[in-house]
Amino acid sequence: MTTFAAWVMALGAAGAPSPSAWACHEATRVAMGSAATVRACGPEAAALVPAVEAALDEVDRLDALLSHYREDTPLSRVNREAARAAVAVPPELADLLAVCLRWSRDSDGAFDVTVGPLMKAWGFFRDEGRRPDEAQRQAALARVGYRHVVVDRGRHTVRFDRPGVELDLGGIGKGYAADRVVAVLRRRGVASALVNLGGSSVYGLGTPPGAAGWEVGIADPTAPDRTATRVSLRGQALSVSGGYARSFVTDGVTYSHIMDPRTGRPVQGVLSVAVVSASATDGDALDNVLFVQGLERARAFVGRLKASAGASVYFFLPADGGGYRLERFGVSAPR
Repeated sequence: MTTFAAWVMALGAAGAPSPSAWACHEATRVAMGSAATVRACGPEAAALVPAVEAALDEVDRLDALLSHYREDTPLSRVNREAARAAVAVPPELADLLAVCLRWSRDSDGAFDVTVGPLMKAWGFFRDEGRRPDEAQRQAALARVGYRHVVVDRGRHTVRFDRPGVELDLGGIGKGYAADRVVAVLRRRGVASALVNLGGSSVYGLGTPPGAAGWEVGIADPTAPDRTATRVSLRGQALSVSGGYARSFVTDGVTYSHIMDPRTGRPVQGVLSVAVVSASATDGDALDNVLFVQGLERARAFVGRLKASAGASVYFFLPADGGGYRLERFGVSAPR
């Protein structure tokens, strides 16, 4: 169900209203496993409602394409059948999987959408939370590896070169959806909007009325209801990977859903990573890569990777005595 609120501000002089007097419309739906909210602003209030509805329809469309929780999606069909034969998929899905494989190659496997068997082994697929024994971990790890995925973009097919491989686009799906939603809004003539997909992928299109940018908070990873710092988005995306989002504790050790696909174990020693970048798709992948790599390798990676050019990185680490320590780096990260 869609809920919304609208704000209409007083118009100024005759003629087209100034941006500070624009109307705004906001609506929220549950999609892709979380709340999807779009707030759009512009000079014509009547045009905003259908634009926001179209934006949220796009989130629903992508959920029906990319979800591995729903059995009727093209991605789930790939997971079921691609080990037996090449599976024809929508061109959009083939193109996105090609992007995923590029990120896997560039990160030496720190980003890997074949992580599905590990997510199930550790109980994160259904949020049960369990520590597998060594045999279970090794069995799952044997079915993980981006090199097992063969994408033919010309024929729009996907196949696996061994049984048991499963794709999970949780590390990039919301970022991709945010970029596609922004494209819908632009086609509808919207130049000012904030797209928020579950708090982990946020895009600020243009600027809000009367402000220089969309101000968005980054959560304190040790107390997620508090804000650690704020960023101002203008034609930029904020992507956040936080271990606090899904985790469980066994024998005094906290295990988060952020998995190192190379070891088959949840990453330890990092609380969260936030990335501000031009592309929500790339930012979503990048925050996962950096989380897995750890601080020092992450610094070097951002420095050499073209796709991270201009990105600002906020790296939250455990502090001695509790709390967090924040490290900031990247081209435009404030000091």
